[in-house]
Amino acid sequence: MSNMISRVQLGFLKSVEDVIGSSYVLTGTDTAAWACDWTGDWRGEPLLVARPSSTEELARILRLASAARQPVVPASGRTGLTGGSMAEGAAVISLDRMNRIRAVKPDARVMIAEAGVTIHRLQEEAALHDLHFPLSFGARESAMIGGALSTNAGGSNVLRYGSAREQCLGLEVVLADGRVLDLMSELHKDNSGYALRHLFIGAEGTLGIITAATLKLVSKPREYATAMIAMPSIGAALKLLGILHDAMPGAVEAFEYMPRRFIKTYLQKIHGAREPFGAPFEHCILVEVARHSVTDADNVLDEPSSLSSRLESVLGQGLQDGIVLDAVIAQSEAQRRDMWAVREAAAHLTLDRHPCVDTDVAVPLDCVDTFLLAARARILELDPQSDDLAVAHLGDGNIHYTALPSRSDSTLCDAMRAAIDEEAIKLGGTFSAEHGIGLLKLSSMRTHKNSVALETMRAIRLALDPFAILNPGKTIPDAEGNFVKLDGVCDDGGAP
Repeated sequence: MSNMISRVQLGFLKSVEDVIGSSYVLTGTDTAAWACDWTGDWRGEPLLVARPSSTEELARILRLASAARQPVVPASGRTGLTGGSMAEGAAVISLDRMNRIRAVKPDARVMIAEAGVTIHRLQEEAALHDLHFPLSFGARESAMIGGALSTNAGGSNVLRYGSAREQCLGLEVVLADGRVLDLMSELHKDNSGYALRHLFIGAEGTLGIITAATLKLVSKPREYATAMIAMPSIGAALKLLGILHDAMPGAVEAFEYMPRRFIKTYLQKIHGAREPFGAPFEHCILVEVARHSVTDADNVLDEPSSLSSRLESVLGQGLQDGIVLDAVIAQSEAQRRDMWAVREAAAHLTLDRHPCVDTDVAVPLDCVDTFLLAARARILELDPQSDDLAVAHLGDGNIHYTALPSRSDSTLCDAMRAAIDEEAIKLGGTFSAEHGIGLLKLSSMRTHKNSVALETMRAIRLALDPFAILNPGKTIPDAEGNFVKLDGVCDDGGAP
């Protein structure tokens, strides 16, 4: 962006300084931390970065932005992967100072928190009340709840608790014109018209800026049992998942799939890494089950036993039946963390490979194996020297499939992404499971999203933001087929 700004922009900047103070309005080189996303692939110089401390301050800023027709891009922890926070020429609204936990109500099992509170801090605060906020993924120490809701984040525990949408009872949102929409319900049932909060969850800041949320809490887990399991096939893994659901109803929290190629890459790239088992296996599963009360799942056996012993019993039977080849159960919290470290290294392993085409698809559970075989065949057709890397939240069918082209070629990368999307769609799947759309997947939206659905989305967006100032150019492709294309962008890095 040019260093020259218009008279209108200068007036807007000065007005924002009047609202929140000049020390909380950043310009020039001070905006560098907001000029590039976490992957390093999406860059854009903001006009300014405003850091309001309250909903009222944000509302006043958006009233000014609406009057000046000034584009605005909300930013939380900036851990997104699809270019959703790219802000060339825009006023970035950082929610980092709106980081108060307004209330915790243990008896009602809800927490009311502002958008700038990190997921990790929510979990720490819940633990003080012997409760737990179960949304969990690798970036939880820096990701903020406002961004997590805006992208409808998923993670490893969706299998038991659902995505961010299922963990939210109410929202506070500032609309494009500065009006505050108070949807801060604590009700589990409310059938009084449209469920408006669902419009804003997953909208990536294009309909309004989330400033606070009412969140569900659950009992703090009393016991975990975690294991690495070698399987003969993905089909056998899914059979084991069904057995676990039957043997320990409601206890399965995570069921993560890592093929041999992923494990091999982990061993090569991570210092001190060790084989999960005594021998290499083609299919590895990380499973975690949790008990939330003393009697949780005690109906499985005649008398209470540790969760680890129950898991051991199921896996032992699996070994006898031939659906399990080997298994290691964590014997301490340190061993549990070591097991999770393998799975949570996925972002590092992906970012370390360039060029790469990282995707975020989901297919029906019984189609995961079919998809992986078909996607690999397609990328090898396009580039016989290419490779791939994949991990999956197998329990919900979400696959983070990364194609690794042999050369840096944006046309090849685009063709690979299109092929991967096509294979997911053929199986009744989606091209975006939990990372959102941003800029990266606009072409996928145009190609695969139902045209009536797109028209409906555009109508809703126009109604709520008639001047298109909120995160413009993101999430919904325009009707004319124009896209934001950054030269040289071949991948979205990825943090599966």
